Amino acid sequence: MHGNLPAFRAVIADVERAEVEATWCLGDLVGYGAEPNECVALAEESCDLSLLGNHDMVALGRIDIATFSEHAAVAARWTQERLGSEAIEFLSKLGPEDTGREAIGLFHGSPRDPIWEYVLSTSQADMCMDAMSARIGAVGHSHVALFFRRSDGEQVRGAEAPQGTEADLSKGKWLLNPGGVGQPRDGDPRAAWLLLDLERCTASWRRVEYPVEEAAGAIEQAGLPRALSERLYRGR
Repeated sequence: MHGNLPAFRAVIADVERAEVEATWCLGDLVGYGAEPNECVALAEESCDLSLLGNHDMVALGRIDIATFSEHAAVAARWTQERLGSEAIEFLSKLGPEDTGREAIGLFHGSPRDPIWEYVLSTSQADMCMDAMSARIGAVGHSHVALFFRRSDGEQVRGAEAPQGTEADLSKGKWLLNPGGVGQPRDGDPRAAWLLLDLERCTASWRRVEYPVEEAAGAIEQAGLPRALSERLYRGR
């Protein structure tokens, strides 16, 4: 979500229309956007499970801001100064991974490094699958909707997953990334989410229109770097 409340609201509304049984958030509720407290409150209300992302961790003071890029550091400092006690309490209870489900492992970053690793290559995915006990894993962090698959005796294959991509997960080992809700970086500015059916073993990547200008305007009004608002229109 990265503090992008309009995008988060649009995704939650789309999720509710799909009549899912559970909603999972893979982390980074706060970060680049101007409404961090509202995003945390919506996650607490709407999500059955939330993970802790690196942007959440820096907002809590658990990661040194110096490890972040220039604009991310400015946004992190701004968020630290404005994060309310209720949001802090909620985020403080979260962790960066959930591996208690037999069918799927959930990670903010990756099975090898739940906080920091961006899984963007087949070689990385191969090593992450070796580190993952579940046959299917879902990761966030990279802001890119994609998937990796490894069948018995075959090399890992991967691809980006634009709107409408469907995958049969019944065979092989998989790593899935829903894409970014609040700040997509795959060239599609629409908010992204992933619909999983673990009984039928299927995955469907979804995109949702949201009022980008509202989120961008809130960033600019807050005095955050203009680059953070401009990139919302490009999905980069």
